Amino acid sequence: MHQTVGARQAQRLRTRRALLDSALSLLEEQSLGSLGLREVTRAAGVAPTAFYRHFPGIEELGVALVDEALENLEEGIAAIFDGAGIAARRIDQAVDLMAALVRAYPAHLRFIVRERHGGVRSVREAVAGRLDGFARDMAENLAADPLGAGWSPEDLLMLARLYVDHMVMTASAYLAASLEGNAWADVTDTARRQLRLIHAGRLHWTVAGRADGP
Repeated sequence: MHQTVGARQAQRLRTRRALLDSALSLLEEQSLGSLGLREVTRAAGVAPTAFYRHFPGIEELGVALVDEALENLEEGIAAIFDGAGIAARRIDQAVDLMAALVRAYPAHLRFIVRERHGGVRSVREAVAGRLDGFARDMAENLAADPLGAGWSPEDLLMLARLYVDHMVMTASAYLAASLEGNAWADVTDTARRQLRLIHAGRLHWTVAGRADGP
């Protein structure tokens, strides 16, 4: 009996994985708003009725892809910035990690970049919610850093959101760059210089400047 239940659960997981992978592959060339249920099930090799055993609709499948796509990004960046915010010495690590994630999960990150401002509201909100949660966690790390002394929670969150936006922007730039020639290296160089500029601004963002600056 237990073997039968285990086999069914394994088959269920394989079907769900096939649906997610097929949708992700199809989304390389189109937006989620144009994706059809039958198109996904045909690519996954399952009956349309099987889809509803896993997702109420295409929007819910999209939200599942958001969670999956951002999980690796969140864990990887947190491993670098945990406890001390984004220090100057970690800038190269941060950019190298983004490059590695784009190489390893190009379809996932392309989906996030496209759907962050896409036409499917629930998916757009899911992306925004996950990124905002990520920024709030980072803001707590920034508050624990000595450089965060005297900063208001609002300013720390603003800085964290700036870092998160930069990560997504860098991922987008890598996705648009060719792996050959100088394009990839140019993205890396630009991303590092941008982070150094943000860090320099952070160092000079005095208490008086935060309160009375232009």
